[in-house]
Amino acid sequence: MSFLRDKDIAIVACADTKLVRRSGRSAMSLAGDVLDQALGRAGLEKKDVDGFASTLAMSEAGNPFWTNLVAESLGLSTSWTQLTDLGGASAIGNVARAAAAIKAGFCETVVCLAADAPSTRDLSNQTGYRTEFGDPFGYSGPPMVFGLLSSAYAHKYGGLPQQALARLAVAQRNGALLNPNACDVLRVPLTEADYLNSRMIADPIRMLDCVMRCDGANAVIVTTTARAKRLGVTRMVHPVAYRERTNFDPTQEIDDITLSGFTMSGPEALADAGMAPGDIDAFYPYDDFLIAVLLQLEQIGFAPPGGGGDFVLGRDIGIGGAFPINTSGGQISAGQPGLAGGGVNLVEAVAQLLGQGGERQIARARNAMVTGIGAMQYARNWGTSAVLVLEAA
Repeated sequence: MSFLRDKDIAIVACADTKLVRRSGRSAMSLAGDVLDQALGRAGLEKKDVDGFASTLAMSEAGNPFWTNLVAESLGLSTSWTQLTDLGGASAIGNVARAAAAIKAGFCETVVCLAADAPSTRDLSNQTGYRTEFGDPFGYSGPPMVFGLLSSAYAHKYGGLPQQALARLAVAQRNGALLNPNACDVLRVPLTEADYLNSRMIADPIRMLDCVMRCDGANAVIVTTTARAKRLGVTRMVHPVAYRERTNFDPTQEIDDITLSGFTMSGPEALADAGMAPGDIDAFYPYDDFLIAVLLQLEQIGFAPPGGGGDFVLGRDIGIGGAFPINTSGGQISAGQPGLAGGGVNLVEAVAQLLGQGGERQIARARNAMVTGIGAMQYARNWGTSAVLVLEAA
């Protein structure tokens, strides 16, 4: 999407709700809260919105009318709607789709909203497909999938970089401690020893390697730069590049399940933005499991293959560091609100670029990269690898 480079598309507001382990609320109710927040921050009313993009909630999986029902419940009347079902890649995918719809003239102002309440109701099937092959071997659910990926990585590179994974866990937890919207049960201090001593749940995956599912919602508002200026917006964020790859290696010719579509979408997004990895100020990778962060660092081009651990250990990745990663805690330490999870890191990246990071505001916030991961495929890597590059105006 090199057409984004002209910066005539802008994100003018972001919002998120408190992440709660068990809220007792519906995804629709949470969506109403976050919409009101986002519109208030943008200085808009519902009548000003003519586009709506959402992610499919786990609590509503299989509902063919979800977007219609959300629009009705929230009081929106739109000329363009989008429901994206790329799992954790859906939130940033909707930003790109909203930009394309605006460019095509379908709409001018789009709310990209993700809300989920899996603790209230969960209709999704997280075990994927081909269960007749997977179930007999215990291959059911994300921890087992990422356990297999981690084992393959360790076999390929002579072991897992345990200290680097511990460093990531602590850096993200430190961000969550400064994030009032992070799930309260996760807002406790964490040491590297705590991580290394945490319970093994799918060898070599530890309890503190993976996310905790929770309830919550998040949203961004996308419009034209021209309209943003008419609204009097002085600080905005431009999406300057987006690339995604779904079903990497469809013929399964590559005998290495650690490789993903980020080997394509990462370099392509950087090229579209006219950047090199060293130009990125802050990194917001999808982090349902810590090993996924290392794989993305390597495959997007920040580190050489097998060098993700050294990359993390060789620089300060905290809020005050030269290369901050997931400054709000990411999903690992803030919580994953079901299939709205990808929006957690998106909203944090936008907030940082708008200078709204509060206690965790980073010093250099000129640009950021946000990524998303799709569904887990049987005995393969994740299904979608998406990369969004943002720049502060």
